[in-house]
Amino acid sequence: MRETFYVTTPIYYPSDRLHIGHAYTTTIADALARYHRLAGRDVFFLTGSDEHGQKIQRRAAEKGMPPQKYVDEIVASFQELWRRLNISYDDFIRTTEPRHERVVQHIFRRIQEKGDIYKSEYEGWYCTPCETFWLERQLVDGKCPDCGRPVELLREESYFFRLSRYQERLRRHIEEHPEFIQPASRRNEMLKFLDQGLEDLCISRTTFDWGIPVPTDPRHVVYVWFDALSNYLTGVGYLQDEEKFRRYWPADLHLVGKEIVRFHTIIWPIMLMALDLPLPKTVFGHGWLIIEGDKMSKSKGNVVDPHLLIDEFGADAIRYFLLREISFGQDGNFSRSALIQRLNSDLANDLGNLIHRTAAMLERYFQGQVPEPGQAEDLDLELPRLAGQVVEEYRRCMETYELNEAWAAVWRLIGRANKYIDEAAPWALARQGQQDRLARVMYNLAETIRLVAILVYPAMPGTAQRIWGQLGLAGTVEEAGLAACQWGRLPAGLRMRREPPLFPRIEEEGEGVEAGRAGAGRSTAREGTAPGQTPAQAASAGVPAASASAPQPLPEITLEDFAKLELRVAKVLAAERVAGADKLLKLQIDLGGERRQIVAGIALHYRPEELVGRLIVVVANLKPARLKGELSQGMLLAASTEDGTALGLVVPERPLPPGSRVK
Repeated sequence: MRETFYVTTPIYYPSDRLHIGHAYTTTIADALARYHRLAGRDVFFLTGSDEHGQKIQRRAAEKGMPPQKYVDEIVASFQELWRRLNISYDDFIRTTEPRHERVVQHIFRRIQEKGDIYKSEYEGWYCTPCETFWLERQLVDGKCPDCGRPVELLREESYFFRLSRYQERLRRHIEEHPEFIQPASRRNEMLKFLDQGLEDLCISRTTFDWGIPVPTDPRHVVYVWFDALSNYLTGVGYLQDEEKFRRYWPADLHLVGKEIVRFHTIIWPIMLMALDLPLPKTVFGHGWLIIEGDKMSKSKGNVVDPHLLIDEFGADAIRYFLLREISFGQDGNFSRSALIQRLNSDLANDLGNLIHRTAAMLERYFQGQVPEPGQAEDLDLELPRLAGQVVEEYRRCMETYELNEAWAAVWRLIGRANKYIDEAAPWALARQGQQDRLARVMYNLAETIRLVAILVYPAMPGTAQRIWGQLGLAGTVEEAGLAACQWGRLPAGLRMRREPPLFPRIEEEGEGVEAGRAGAGRSTAREGTAPGQTPAQAASAGVPAASASAPQPLPEITLEDFAKLELRVAKVLAAERVAGADKLLKLQIDLGGERRQIVAGIALHYRPEELVGRLIVVVANLKPARLKGELSQGMLLAASTEDGTALGLVVPERPLPPGSRVK
């Protein structure tokens, strides 16, 4: 029987739609679930919605809706977000489901029969937004210590749970099982909380009715946290499928935000102790996403809509940023500029560049086929050696919840592969006729990409599968699993397809050279230029540069430098202006059986209709970029006067087939 891994997220409260902070938690859980599936484990991944409580009843009343109808609409938006983020949960639990109501009422009755629940009268402070009871001494300036909002003084008949009876037993468990609460800082906080002494917990309400009725006293509804925490049992078959429950319980990991660690490490384990059930192995309290120094919160109005981010950047890019940028367990800053910088650096420049260059060279030198590896030199042995080290480090980091370090290890391998291209210089090997060595270099690069596809799968499942298919590999990455992370398992003879880049570079406002005025101002997008381009290179995108009489000549280059440029003849199939950009035209071009789109700053000099059908010359191997939101997959060549008043396209002297190489 396979080893199991049971991971949960908090169940989210449908008072409003979810923000990127919720997506962060769920993406972490999904990445861990996918990793453990890769490792061959039988995974159960649970998420869901916590739908009862006074706050929901009040919010529904404000909108003139029954509570059930209100939560149905909000929960549907949860499930749509998880679909768009490619969240691979095994069950979505809703606390309004009949199966969950049966579980909660059974738990209440059983603990009551043990003498751990009694009826009394509650008088104290209650925070409705947090659904939390507080003692007078726990308030901060008379407000909720968690959210800082006003609390209400309540006095009502209630049932109480004898938390105090289990205080010392819980302390012993925490001290004897350091892995139970992670990271260590959260563990220390909970031990200090226990030092204050536990008060018995009020676990029922009578002043509203949107909740699960107490089985022995229907005038009361069960306290929302007592109800919500029980979902972790409902989801794995408690009282319904005992074989399933025995298989997956106890949970391996409850993943929660740090603000609800107390509920999961004080109330929840004591509930399980009262039920004579094993405690979860680990509760991990991760940090918050911080916006301009403040916690992201719906009530504060500083939330980021994940749907808009997915629309603009794609789900895998957002998933990767959340997992790589933030040290797991600590607070992390979220900003658009940090997101774009990470995506450009890691995904466009590193991963995308490695795959695009490798596919292009395989096509050029081996008709796209992965060759049998030839003679190896010392340089060629470094990549396999590093790959083995990275796989081991990746495994260790994922098993110990050091997620961002796992991705950092993978990117060391990607970075080394890009450097290997420059050191091995396949173009020089081809020119010198060193076919065996060239085959070894190209095999090493393709094999590195295969390993990377497996390792990035938990973070970017769609991208990983696309890379897998581009390599010509059958089946899925998950079916291959971590067992396939052994060097040399890529079969020779597979055909690696050359496809549009996975992650075109994203251009921020304020970058680049203004189209039509080289070096004289700034534009909202880099008009076809790449990082570090010279004015002459910018001019080749249709951005006029200094004339031949410019006083500062460019440095000399070697034939090897020139050989890195792939200049090809292209035919313009269609042309149109780019909305919101006076100087930009968007061209659809034929590169000889391959259709691409390029964007060039030539709209002041050419009308779209006069370009259709013309032959032009383009740089075909330039890193793609997005200009004003439009993908540009190349750069056309043009010459201009120094002042930019005149510009002319570089065109072949006589008709040539699209795709012809310019040498």
